[in-house]
Amino acid sequence: MAVETDPPYLRIAAEIRRRITEGELAPGDRVPSTRQISREWGVALATATKALTTLGREGLVEARPRAGTVVAAAPAPVPPKRRAPADRGTALPDHELTRDRIVRAAIEIADAEGLAALTMRGVAARLGVAAMSPYRYVTGKDDLVLLMADAAFGEGAYPAKTPADWRARLELGAHTLWAVFRRHPWLAQLSPLTRPLLLPNLMVHAEWALGALDGHGLDPKTMLDLHILLYSYIQGLAVNLEQEAQAEAATGLTEEQWMDRQAHAVQAIVTSARYPVFTKVVGAFQNGYDLRLDELFAFGLEPLLDGMAAIVEGGPPRPRPRLHGQNPTASG
Repeated sequence: MAVETDPPYLRIAAEIRRRITEGELAPGDRVPSTRQISREWGVALATATKALTTLGREGLVEARPRAGTVVAAAPAPVPPKRRAPADRGTALPDHELTRDRIVRAAIEIADAEGLAALTMRGVAARLGVAAMSPYRYVTGKDDLVLLMADAAFGEGAYPAKTPADWRARLELGAHTLWAVFRRHPWLAQLSPLTRPLLLPNLMVHAEWALGALDGHGLDPKTMLDLHILLYSYIQGLAVNLEQEAQAEAATGLTEEQWMDRQAHAVQAIVTSARYPVFTKVVGAFQNGYDLRLDELFAFGLEPLLDGMAAIVEGGPPRPRPRLHGQNPTASG
């Protein structure tokens, strides 16, 4: 049992441990997130992270991507003997700290809690090192996030033997990138298209896509435009992965539960007679429409590639349409 003189993280860990061992929290249940702990106990996010890390080392909880930290499937029935507060126990010694370990710990936090929960102190707490130790390897959070992104994009690999067909190659590239965003939803939030991330491992994906378009008589601008359009399609859908996780964390409602609460608003729209086509379409779903991003991604990819085929395989390029209000080019 934690006593009042124990560090705050140990008192927090003791309370969550009690909830688990007494059955208030069952295997698979979400335990309080770092933000919830911070609010409930009035402590810093780093202290909250240290409390969850302590429980993780005991085998009581585990981090699951986008689910947060949950009670482990088979929690230990009796917590291990607690060491004295001055003993760092299984903490990582500073001399064993590496940039790669820092990046991996940061990715685990972002995967489980979202990028907003990532702090340098939180990473240090997760690794069990002094708060300033990670700064010997990275200059700060911005530097760390770029290293995280490069490592995450590096998880998507391509076969040595490339498909001969340009479309098959682009399709494989799209599914590879989607899988990376699916595994690390925070990635899609990092940078707009107008400010691309110039990361070595992201360039591997760009090289794969541009290589598929090379050799088909396309000018460089068209090649780059097609690559960016495909990437923006993938990233644009992937943005919703993190936003949905943030919305669920903020409201405590799943997507399905939130939609159930909108039934009155939907009913008001379909009975207003102002939107007949919407009413007809929505009325065709007896059990409601389930928006599944994986299915939507696969569905939308096909017509997008069909449109690209008209450019890649369709003969001489047509003049590009002018934007509304754009001055026409003077003819000689």
